[in-house]
Amino acid sequence: MKIRGERECKDCGTRWSYYETGSVGCPACGSLRSVGLDDRTEHTDLTVEFDLTAARNAIDEVSTDELADRAREHARKYVRRRGFINAGDLRELDDTYLAATELLHVADVVGREVRLEEREELYFLSLLRDADEGERPPIDEVPPTLRDARGLAYANAVREYRRDVRTWAEDRDLTPAERGALETLGEHVKRIRMLDGDVEPRTAERLVDATRDLADGLRGDDLAFARAQDRLEGLEFGETK
Repeated sequence: MKIRGERECKDCGTRWSYYETGSVGCPACGSLRSVGLDDRTEHTDLTVEFDLTAARNAIDEVSTDELADRAREHARKYVRRRGFINAGDLRELDDTYLAATELLHVADVVGREVRLEEREELYFLSLLRDADEGERPPIDEVPPTLRDARGLAYANAVREYRRDVRTWAEDRDLTPAERGALETLGEHVKRIRMLDGDVEPRTAERLVDATRDLADGLRGDDLAFARAQDRLEGLEFGETK
């Protein structure tokens, strides 16, 4: 949505930036009566904290499925409120968002699993330990039984990111090649989601890499755009990059 982010309180005259506080309330007096001082600018990146400390502190107190429920709720709230356009600027598809999305899907599997394997539990606990620090388990640690969760998580993350990219690009004159790359990215996302995420973890990671390169390319990095095209082509033909 487009908003006027630079605000001035009608009651006390304090000026602040909604882009920094994420609140329409005056930071000085709490009044909700304010006026915008700048032009309307696209902004979807809401201020939201992702902190799994409370869930981690309950590891020795609750069952694994209850722990998974708590972790999933924290991740769900974070992912729901996140966006990627900040005061008109396109942000990166960051590791914290990816880790939160993966935790959301992995915790869902763990919470429903009747007989949880040790490797699955350790992978879930690894995500719970590091996701809010933007740390993701490496590809070779993904249990075969959780690769669908990782694949679907990353496809969904890229889908949401691509949606903001398209919004950000509405006022820009994209070339046919750039529009084509965005469409190809969307087709890959649809394919992985139709497979319920059942792809090799390396394929899901290449999807993320292609998305990041494409975003850099649309921001003016020609080399990154060329890499994105190569990665997208590799995904299309099943090649390893």
